[in-house]
Amino acid sequence: MPASTRSKRVLLYSHDSFGLGHVSRCRTIANAIVEADQSVSVLILSGSPVVGSYEFRSGVDFVRIPGVVKIETGEYDSANLRMNVEHTLEMRTRIIRDTADIYRPDLFIVDKEPLGLRGEVGPALRLLKDRGTPLVLGLRDVMDDPAQLAKEWERKNVVPALRDLYDEIWVYGLPQINKPLTGIDVPPSVRHKMVYTGYLRRELPLHGDVPHEMEEIDGPFILVTPGGGGDGDELVDWVLAAYETDPNIPYGAVIVFGPFMSATAREAFKERAAKFPNIRTLTFTNNLGALMQKAAGVVAMGGYNTFCEILSFDKRAIIVPRTRPRLEQFIRARAARNIGLIEMLDAGRGRAPQAMATALRHLPQQGLPSDVVVPGLLDGLGNVWRLVSKQLSHPHRGPASLESAVQGGELASADPVPGRART
Repeated sequence: MPASTRSKRVLLYSHDSFGLGHVSRCRTIANAIVEADQSVSVLILSGSPVVGSYEFRSGVDFVRIPGVVKIETGEYDSANLRMNVEHTLEMRTRIIRDTADIYRPDLFIVDKEPLGLRGEVGPALRLLKDRGTPLVLGLRDVMDDPAQLAKEWERKNVVPALRDLYDEIWVYGLPQINKPLTGIDVPPSVRHKMVYTGYLRRELPLHGDVPHEMEEIDGPFILVTPGGGGDGDELVDWVLAAYETDPNIPYGAVIVFGPFMSATAREAFKERAAKFPNIRTLTFTNNLGALMQKAAGVVAMGGYNTFCEILSFDKRAIIVPRTRPRLEQFIRARAARNIGLIEMLDAGRGRAPQAMATALRHLPQQGLPSDVVVPGLLDGLGNVWRLVSKQLSHPHRGPASLESAVQGGELASADPVPGRART
Protein backbone atom coordinates (compact mmCIF):
# COMPACT_ATOMS: atom_id res chain seq x y z
CA MET A 1 0.00 0.00 0.00
CA PRO A 2 1.20 3.56 -0.50
CA ALA A 3 2.80 5.04 2.61
CA SER A 4 0.01 7.62 2.83
CA THR A 5 -2.80 5.06 2.99
CA ARG A 6 -1.43 1.85 4.51
CA SER A 7 -1.73 1.15 8.21
CA LYS A 8 1.01 2.37 10.53
CA ARG A 9 2.29 0.58 13.59
CA VAL A 10 3.59 1.80 16.94
CA LEU A 11 5.12 -0.51 19.54
CA LEU A 12 5.20 0.53 23.22
CA TYR A 13 7.22 -1.19 25.95
CA SER A 14 6.53 -0.99 29.68
CA HIS A 15 8.29 -3.34 32.11
CA ASP A 16 5.75 -2.97 34.95
CA SER A 17 7.31 -5.02 37.69
CA PHE A 18 5.39 -3.05 40.34
CA GLY A 19 2.56 -0.55 40.57
CA LEU A 20 0.26 0.96 37.96
CA GLY A 21 2.23 3.95 36.72
CA HIS A 22 3.93 2.65 33.60
CA VAL A 23 1.01 0.71 32.14
CA SER A 24 -1.39 3.59 32.86
CA ARG A 25 0.87 6.08 31.06
CA CYS A 26 1.33 3.76 28.07
CA ARG A 27 -2.40 3.13 27.87
CA THR A 28 -3.10 6.87 27.86
CA ILE A 29 -0.59 7.47 25.07
CA ALA A 30 -1.80 4.50 23.02
CA ASN A 31 -5.45 5.53 23.22
CA ALA A 32 -4.58 9.09 22.21
CA ILE A 33 -2.58 7.91 19.18
CA VAL A 34 -5.30 5.71 17.71
CA GLU A 35 -7.94 8.33 18.42
CA ALA A 36 -5.92 10.88 16.45
CA ASP A 37 -5.38 8.60 13.44
CA GLN A 38 -7.52 5.55 12.70
CA SER A 39 -4.87 4.16 10.35
CA VAL A 40 -2.50 3.56 13.29
CA SER A 41 -2.30 0.40 15.39
CA VAL A 42 -0.55 0.37 18.75
CA LEU A 43 0.76 -2.75 20.46
CA ILE A 44 1.83 -2.57 24.11
CA LEU A 45 4.38 -4.95 25.64
CA SER A 46 3.68 -5.09 29.37
CA GLY A 47 4.48 -7.20 32.39
CA SER A 48 1.63 -5.72 34.43
CA PRO A 49 -0.77 -8.27 35.95
CA VAL A 50 -3.64 -5.77 35.60
CA VAL A 51 -3.05 -4.59 32.03
CA GLY A 52 -6.17 -6.46 30.92
CA SER A 53 -8.31 -4.52 33.40
CA TYR A 54 -7.96 -1.27 31.48
CA GLU A 55 -10.11 -0.02 28.63
CA PHE A 56 -8.34 0.25 25.28
CA ARG A 57 -9.68 1.91 22.17
CA SER A 58 -10.05 0.07 18.89
CA GLY A 59 -6.61 -0.19 17.32
CA VAL A 60 -4.80 -0.93 20.61
CA ASP A 61 -3.80 -4.37 21.87
CA PHE A 62 -1.24 -5.71 24.29
CA VAL A 63 1.16 -8.61 24.76
CA ARG A 64 1.40 -9.68 28.40
CA ILE A 65 4.94 -10.86 29.09
CA PRO A 66 5.59 -13.05 32.17
CA GLY A 67 5.57 -10.96 35.32
CA VAL A 68 8.38 -10.34 37.79
CA VAL A 69 8.38 -8.74 41.23
CA LYS A 70 11.03 -6.94 43.25
CA ILE A 71 11.68 -8.68 46.55
CA GLU A 72 12.99 -7.21 49.83
CA THR A 73 16.64 -7.64 48.82
CA GLY A 74 16.07 -5.39 45.80
CA GLU A 75 16.47 -8.33 43.42
CA TYR A 76 13.77 -9.63 41.10
CA ASP A 77 11.87 -12.91 41.21
CA SER A 78 9.24 -14.51 39.00
CA ALA A 79 5.80 -13.23 39.94
CA ASN A 80 3.76 -16.35 39.25
CA LEU A 81 5.85 -18.91 37.40
CA ARG A 82 7.63 -21.53 39.52
CA MET A 83 10.88 -21.06 37.71
CA ASN A 84 14.21 -19.30 38.04
CA VAL A 85 13.98 -15.55 37.43
CA GLU A 86 16.80 -15.82 34.88
CA HIS A 87 14.65 -18.14 32.78
CA THR A 88 11.70 -15.76 33.13
CA LEU A 89 13.85 -12.85 31.99
CA GLU A 90 15.13 -14.88 29.04
CA MET A 91 11.53 -15.61 28.05
CA ARG A 92 10.65 -11.93 28.33
CA THR A 93 13.66 -10.94 26.23
CA ARG A 94 12.78 -13.37 23.46
CA ILE A 95 9.10 -12.41 23.46
CA ILE A 96 9.98 -8.71 23.22
CA ARG A 97 12.48 -9.22 20.39
CA ASP A 98 10.29 -11.64 18.44
CA THR A 99 7.27 -9.38 18.80
CA ALA A 100 9.30 -6.46 17.46
CA ASP A 101 10.56 -8.64 14.63
CA ILE A 102 7.14 -9.89 13.51
CA TYR A 103 5.11 -6.75 14.25
CA ARG A 104 7.62 -4.57 12.36
CA PRO A 105 6.69 -1.25 13.97
CA ASP A 106 7.18 2.12 12.30
CA LEU A 107 8.04 3.54 15.73
CA PHE A 108 9.18 1.99 19.00
CA ILE A 109 8.58 3.91 22.27
CA VAL A 110 10.22 2.61 25.46
CA ASP A 111 8.82 3.82 28.77
CA LYS A 112 11.31 4.98 31.44
CA GLU A 113 13.85 2.13 31.38
CA PRO A 114 16.23 2.78 28.45
CA LEU A 115 17.31 -0.87 28.20
CA GLY A 116 14.30 -2.40 29.87
CA LEU A 117 14.32 -4.59 32.94
CA ARG A 118 17.80 -6.12 33.29
CA GLY A 119 18.56 -5.15 29.69
CA GLU A 120 15.70 -7.17 28.19
CA VAL A 121 14.86 -4.57 25.52
CA GLY A 122 18.43 -4.32 24.23
CA PRO A 123 18.11 -7.03 21.54
CA ALA A 124 14.87 -5.52 20.21
CA LEU A 125 16.39 -2.04 20.14
CA ARG A 126 19.42 -3.24 18.17
CA LEU A 127 17.23 -5.23 15.77
CA LEU A 128 15.02 -2.23 15.03
CA LYS A 129 17.96 0.17 14.91
CA ASP A 130 19.50 -1.95 12.17
CA ARG A 131 16.22 -1.71 10.26
CA GLY A 132 16.10 2.07 10.55
CA THR A 133 13.06 2.13 12.84
CA PRO A 134 12.83 5.35 14.90
CA LEU A 135 13.48 4.65 18.59
CA VAL A 136 12.11 6.92 21.32
CA LEU A 137 12.62 6.90 25.08
CA GLY A 138 9.70 8.32 27.05
CA LEU A 139 10.55 9.71 30.49
CA ARG A 140 8.26 10.95 33.23
CA ASP A 141 8.94 14.44 34.58
CA VAL A 142 10.96 13.19 37.57
CA MET A 143 13.10 10.07 37.62
CA ASP A 144 14.86 10.21 40.99
CA ASP A 145 17.36 12.20 42.98
CA PRO A 146 20.09 13.02 40.42
CA ALA A 147 22.87 11.41 42.47
CA GLN A 148 20.92 8.16 42.78
CA LEU A 149 19.88 8.19 39.14
CA ALA A 150 23.49 8.73 38.05
CA LYS A 151 24.61 5.67 40.03
CA GLU A 152 21.76 3.57 38.67
CA TRP A 153 22.38 4.52 35.07
CA GLU A 154 26.13 3.95 35.43
CA ARG A 155 25.46 0.48 36.81
CA LYS A 156 23.08 -0.29 33.95
CA ASN A 157 25.38 1.26 31.31
CA VAL A 158 22.53 3.41 30.04
CA VAL A 159 24.36 6.38 28.50
CA PRO A 160 25.69 4.48 25.42
CA ALA A 161 22.11 3.47 24.60
CA LEU A 162 20.90 7.07 24.92
CA ARG A 163 23.74 8.22 22.71
CA ASP A 164 23.82 5.48 20.07
CA LEU A 165 20.37 3.88 19.90
CA TYR A 166 17.68 6.44 20.66
CA ASP A 167 16.64 9.07 18.15
CA GLU A 168 14.58 11.19 20.56
CA ILE A 169 13.85 11.46 24.28
CA TRP A 170 10.36 12.70 25.17
CA VAL A 171 9.85 14.08 28.67
CA TYR A 172 6.20 13.98 29.73
CA GLY A 173 6.41 17.17 31.79
CA LEU A 174 7.72 20.72 31.81
CA PRO A 175 11.21 22.03 32.59
CA GLN A 176 9.85 24.71 34.94
CA ILE A 177 8.65 21.89 37.22
CA ASN A 178 11.60 19.54 36.78
CA LYS A 179 14.39 18.60 34.39
CA PRO A 180 14.89 14.86 34.86
CA LEU A 181 18.48 14.73 33.58
CA THR A 182 19.81 17.64 35.63
CA GLY A 183 23.05 16.54 37.27
CA ILE A 184 23.43 13.51 34.99
CA ASP A 185 26.66 13.32 32.98
CA VAL A 186 25.43 12.74 29.43
CA PRO A 187 26.88 13.98 26.13
CA PRO A 188 25.44 17.16 24.58
CA SER A 189 24.04 15.00 21.77
CA VAL A 190 21.75 13.29 24.30
CA ARG A 191 20.42 16.58 25.67
CA HIS A 192 19.72 17.75 22.13
CA LYS A 193 17.39 14.78 21.71
CA MET A 194 15.16 15.88 24.60
CA VAL A 195 11.69 17.32 23.97
CA TYR A 196 9.37 18.45 26.81
CA THR A 197 5.77 17.64 25.92
CA GLY A 198 3.84 18.86 28.96
CA TYR A 199 1.77 16.58 31.18
CA LEU A 200 -0.61 13.96 29.80
CA ARG A 201 -4.22 15.04 30.20
CA ARG A 202 -6.60 12.33 31.39
CA GLU A 203 -10.19 11.89 30.31
CA LEU A 204 -13.00 9.77 31.68
CA PRO A 205 -13.14 6.34 29.96
CA LEU A 206 -15.79 5.77 27.33
CA HIS A 207 -17.10 2.85 29.33
CA GLY A 208 -16.44 1.58 32.83
CA ASP A 209 -18.42 0.89 35.94
CA VAL A 210 -18.95 3.78 38.32
CA PRO A 211 -18.09 2.40 41.76
CA HIS A 212 -21.22 2.10 43.88
CA GLU A 213 -19.22 3.40 46.85
CA MET A 214 -19.53 6.83 45.28
CA GLU A 215 -23.32 6.61 45.38
CA GLU A 216 -23.30 5.57 49.04
CA ILE A 217 -21.59 8.75 50.24
CA ASP A 218 -24.06 11.38 51.38
CA GLY A 219 -22.52 14.71 50.49
CA PRO A 220 -19.04 15.77 49.40
CA PHE A 221 -16.21 13.26 49.86
CA ILE A 222 -12.43 13.15 49.72
CA LEU A 223 -10.80 10.57 47.46
CA VAL A 224 -7.84 8.81 49.10
CA THR A 225 -5.63 6.91 46.67
CA PRO A 226 -2.17 5.40 47.20
CA GLY A 227 -1.97 4.37 43.53
CA GLY A 228 -1.14 0.68 43.16
CA GLY A 229 -1.14 0.41 46.94
CA GLY A 230 1.92 -1.78 47.35
CA ASP A 231 3.55 0.86 49.54
CA GLY A 232 0.43 2.79 50.52
CA ASP A 233 -0.16 1.43 54.02
CA GLU A 234 1.24 4.49 55.80
CA LEU A 235 -0.90 6.94 53.83
CA VAL A 236 -4.16 5.08 54.51
CA ASP A 237 -3.23 4.60 58.16
CA TRP A 238 -2.56 8.34 58.56
CA VAL A 239 -5.89 9.31 56.99
CA LEU A 240 -7.87 6.87 59.14
CA ALA A 241 -6.00 8.04 62.24
CA ALA A 242 -7.06 11.60 61.41
CA TYR A 243 -10.74 10.62 61.28
CA GLU A 244 -10.33 8.63 64.51
CA THR A 245 -8.77 11.67 66.20
CA ASP A 246 -11.18 14.25 64.78
CA PRO A 247 -14.59 12.69 63.99
CA ASN A 248 -15.94 16.11 62.99
CA ILE A 249 -13.92 16.35 59.78
CA PRO A 250 -16.63 17.80 57.51
CA TYR A 251 -16.17 15.54 54.49
CA GLY A 252 -16.40 11.80 54.22
CA ALA A 253 -13.90 9.71 52.31
CA VAL A 254 -13.66 7.04 49.63
CA ILE A 255 -10.43 5.07 50.09
CA VAL A 256 -9.17 3.06 47.10
CA PHE A 257 -6.51 0.69 48.43
CA GLY A 258 -5.00 -0.34 45.11
CA PRO A 259 -4.60 -3.90 43.78
CA PHE A 260 -1.12 -4.42 45.24
CA MET A 261 -1.85 -3.60 48.90
CA SER A 262 -1.47 -6.68 51.07
CA ALA A 263 -4.68 -8.46 52.01
CA THR A 264 -3.74 -8.27 55.70
CA ALA A 265 -3.39 -4.48 55.66
CA ARG A 266 -6.49 -4.07 53.51
CA GLU A 267 -8.72 -6.06 55.87
CA ALA A 268 -7.42 -4.20 58.92
CA PHE A 269 -8.16 -0.86 57.24
CA LYS A 270 -11.65 -2.04 56.26
CA GLU A 271 -12.45 -2.82 59.89
CA ARG A 272 -11.33 0.65 61.00
CA ALA A 273 -13.20 2.40 58.18
CA ALA A 274 -16.41 0.48 58.89
CA LYS A 275 -16.78 2.37 62.18
CA PHE A 276 -17.46 5.58 60.23
CA PRO A 277 -20.74 6.05 58.36
CA ASN A 278 -19.11 8.47 55.91
CA ILE A 279 -16.07 6.39 54.88
CA ARG A 280 -16.22 3.81 52.08
CA THR A 281 -13.45 1.55 50.83
CA LEU A 282 -12.74 -0.42 47.69
CA THR A 283 -9.76 -2.37 46.45
CA PHE A 284 -9.49 -1.29 42.82
CA THR A 285 -11.41 0.46 40.08
CA ASN A 286 -10.53 0.91 36.42
CA ASN A 287 -12.53 4.14 36.52
CA LEU A 288 -10.72 6.14 39.18
CA GLY A 289 -11.36 9.23 37.07
CA ALA A 290 -15.09 9.03 37.80
CA LEU A 291 -14.38 9.08 41.53
CA MET A 292 -11.87 11.89 41.19
CA GLN A 293 -14.22 13.99 39.08
CA LYS A 294 -16.90 13.82 41.78
CA ALA A 295 -14.54 14.26 44.74
CA ALA A 296 -14.26 17.50 46.67
CA GLY A 297 -10.52 16.89 46.98
CA VAL A 298 -7.82 14.24 46.79
CA VAL A 299 -5.26 12.81 49.20
CA ALA A 300 -2.61 10.84 47.35
CA MET A 301 1.02 9.76 47.33
CA GLY A 302 1.67 11.73 44.17
CA GLY A 303 2.90 9.34 41.51
CA TYR A 304 3.07 10.66 37.97
CA ASN A 305 -0.33 9.40 36.82
CA THR A 306 -2.20 10.53 39.92
CA PHE A 307 -0.60 13.96 39.53
CA CYS A 308 -1.79 14.12 35.90
CA GLU A 309 -5.31 13.16 37.00
CA ILE A 310 -5.35 15.82 39.72
CA LEU A 311 -4.39 18.46 37.14
CA SER A 312 -6.79 17.12 34.50
CA PHE A 313 -9.82 17.07 36.79
CA ASP A 314 -8.68 20.30 38.49
CA LYS A 315 -8.85 18.96 42.03
CA ARG A 316 -7.60 20.40 45.27
CA ALA A 317 -5.06 17.92 46.53
CA ILE A 318 -2.87 17.00 49.48
CA ILE A 319 0.15 15.00 48.37
CA VAL A 320 1.99 12.79 50.84
CA PRO A 321 4.98 11.66 48.78
CA ARG A 322 7.00 8.59 49.54
CA THR A 323 10.75 8.97 49.87
CA ARG A 324 11.75 5.29 49.59
CA PRO A 325 13.13 3.72 47.47
CA ARG A 326 13.10 6.84 45.25
CA LEU A 327 12.68 10.56 45.85
CA GLU A 328 10.65 10.93 42.65
CA GLN A 329 7.32 11.71 44.34
CA PHE A 330 8.88 14.09 46.85
CA ILE A 331 10.69 16.07 44.15
CA ARG A 332 7.52 16.35 42.07
CA ALA A 333 5.31 17.31 45.01
CA ARG A 334 7.75 19.91 46.31
CA ALA A 335 8.03 21.56 42.89
CA ALA A 336 4.25 21.52 42.38
CA ARG A 337 3.64 22.97 45.84
CA ASN A 338 6.17 25.72 45.26
CA ILE A 339 4.20 27.01 42.27
CA GLY A 340 0.84 26.55 43.99
CA LEU A 341 -0.61 23.54 42.19
CA ILE A 342 -1.07 21.32 45.28
CA GLU A 343 -0.36 21.16 49.00
CA MET A 344 2.13 18.71 50.46
CA LEU A 345 2.50 16.96 53.80
CA ASP A 346 6.02 15.73 54.54
CA ALA A 347 5.70 12.46 56.42
CA GLY A 348 9.38 12.74 57.30
CA ARG A 349 8.38 15.35 59.88
CA GLY A 350 6.10 12.89 61.64
CA ARG A 351 2.65 11.46 61.14
CA ALA A 352 0.67 13.13 63.90
CA PRO A 353 -3.03 12.40 63.29
CA GLN A 354 -3.96 16.01 64.07
CA ALA A 355 -1.66 17.25 61.28
CA MET A 356 -3.60 15.22 58.71
CA ALA A 357 -6.92 16.20 60.29
CA THR A 358 -6.00 19.88 60.01
CA ALA A 359 -5.01 19.42 56.36
CA LEU A 360 -8.32 17.68 55.61
CA ARG A 361 -10.24 20.51 57.27
CA HIS A 362 -8.37 23.10 55.19
CA LEU A 363 -8.65 21.18 51.91
CA PRO A 364 -11.90 22.87 50.75
CA GLN A 365 -10.24 26.29 51.09
CA GLN A 366 -7.23 25.43 48.94
CA GLY A 367 -6.83 26.97 45.54
CA LEU A 368 -7.50 24.93 42.41
CA PRO A 369 -4.66 23.89 40.11
CA SER A 370 -6.31 25.98 37.38
CA ASP A 371 -5.79 29.10 39.52
CA VAL A 372 -2.10 28.88 38.57
CA VAL A 373 -1.22 29.80 34.99
CA VAL A 374 1.43 27.41 33.66
CA PRO A 375 1.63 27.61 29.85
CA GLY A 376 1.49 24.20 28.20
CA LEU A 377 0.86 22.38 31.47
CA LEU A 378 -1.55 19.77 30.06
CA ASP A 379 -0.56 19.84 26.38
CA GLY A 380 1.26 16.51 26.56
CA LEU A 381 -1.01 14.29 24.49
CA GLY A 382 -1.33 16.77 21.64
CA ASN A 383 2.42 17.25 21.54
CA VAL A 384 3.06 13.51 21.75
CA TRP A 385 0.76 12.97 18.78
CA ARG A 386 2.58 15.64 16.79
CA LEU A 387 5.88 13.92 17.54
CA VAL A 388 4.46 10.51 16.65
CA SER A 389 2.92 11.86 13.44
CA LYS A 390 6.25 13.33 12.40
CA GLN A 391 7.94 9.95 12.81
CA LEU A 392 5.14 8.07 11.03
CA SER A 393 5.18 10.44 8.05
CA HIS A 394 8.23 8.54 6.76
CA PRO A 395 7.47 4.95 7.81
CA HIS A 396 10.30 2.48 7.70
CA ARG A 397 9.70 -1.09 8.75
CA GLY A 398 12.85 -2.59 7.30
CA PRO A 399 13.03 -6.19 6.01
CA ALA A 400 10.35 -8.82 6.16
CA SER A 401 9.24 -10.35 9.45
CA LEU A 402 10.56 -13.53 10.99
CA GLU A 403 7.70 -15.51 9.43
CA SER A 404 8.61 -14.27 5.96
CA ALA A 405 12.25 -15.03 6.63
CA VAL A 406 11.36 -18.62 7.52
CA GLN A 407 9.39 -18.99 4.30
CA GLY A 408 12.28 -17.54 2.36
CA GLY A 409 14.84 -19.86 3.92
CA GLU A 410 16.71 -16.99 5.59
CA LEU A 411 16.32 -18.13 9.20
CA ALA A 412 19.73 -19.78 9.39
CA SER A 413 21.38 -16.38 9.26
CA ALA A 414 19.45 -15.00 12.25
CA ASP A 415 20.80 -14.90 15.80
CA PRO A 416 19.62 -18.09 17.55
CA VAL A 417 19.40 -16.31 20.92
CA PRO A 418 18.50 -12.62 21.30
CA GLY A 419 21.50 -10.56 22.23
CA ARG A 420 23.99 -13.42 21.71
CA ALA A 421 26.64 -13.00 19.03
CA ARG A 422 26.82 -15.63 16.32
CA THR A 423 29.94 -17.78 16.32
